[in-house]
Amino acid sequence: MPPHAIVVGDHGALHWSPISAPALPPGHVRLRARATAVNRADLLQRAGRYPVPKGASPILGLEVAGEVIECAPDVAPIALGTPVCALLEGGGYAEEVVVDARMLLPLPKGLSYAEGAALPEVFYTAYLNLWMEGALAEGETVLVHAAASGVGTAALQLCRAFGHRCFATASAPKLAAAATWGASDLIDRNEEDFAERVRSALPEGVDVILDPVGASYLAANQRALARRGRLVLIGLMGGSTGTLDLGRMLIQRQRVVGSVLRSRDRDEKVEITRRIRQSVWPRFEDRSLRPVIHATLPICDATVAHDLLRDNATVGKVVLAIADADERPA
Repeated sequence: MPPHAIVVGDHGALHWSPISAPALPPGHVRLRARATAVNRADLLQRAGRYPVPKGASPILGLEVAGEVIECAPDVAPIALGTPVCALLEGGGYAEEVVVDARMLLPLPKGLSYAEGAALPEVFYTAYLNLWMEGALAEGETVLVHAAASGVGTAALQLCRAFGHRCFATASAPKLAAAATWGASDLIDRNEEDFAERVRSALPEGVDVILDPVGASYLAANQRALARRGRLVLIGLMGGSTGTLDLGRMLIQRQRVVGSVLRSRDRDEKVEITRRIRQSVWPRFEDRSLRPVIHATLPICDATVAHDLLRDNATVGKVVLAIADADERPA
């Protein structure tokens, strides 16, 4: 019986349909997928507004949790049945997923496959952009926008785990969640000027801003940034064209960094994985980091899951269960 996957049909309709089993190239392993999760890139790809990177699976899905069922001959032996999760370039909404063996991460002990599927995309994004792109250093402060999102809750937890004071913007109903996951300073994005709030609490400004909003926040972001501060832009929910105060940028020696994850080359992603495994993954074992899941839905309800994310009413991740996603391997 052929494996099934979510296929995008006419007018963006999503169908659970049989597909050909993906080929197993050298250096790769085949997983029986138990769960995946929804990301905004999936919504854009479904709408035809996010070209699939060269060589990536055209199937939606940027992360997976499952078990190893086959290894290419050149891969160092991995016991079949080993529970793992992985960041993907595509292909997660499927019963079988093929992934570069160097990208595998062990499913943290005590977590279900559904919880494991909620980890890769958001924790990679938060760690990459705060520490590797944002050069976050000991004792520095952070402002996280959309703090109750999947990436936001991951960033808040990482800042708390590594001892960084963190300001958070969110709508009023989500501020309590931001506090739960590590924000020390809460800002209602609809009622308050976040730059003024930051400066009143921290006159020198914050050192790093993680921003998925873009143009509509650009001017206030600059005002909130400290001398030598870094604004890391990871999304454009608030538009792609804004006004940058070059005088402030020059005098304050501020930096604006644009960052994407999916289209980076494989070797770069392998290096990010190595750092994640070393610095972040042990903290799931000691429970100082946790998955944040808004809802888990059957894979056939992918359309409903997309609608949930699009409505901006979620806190954390929306997970899609493929098979026995609630199982917690020993």
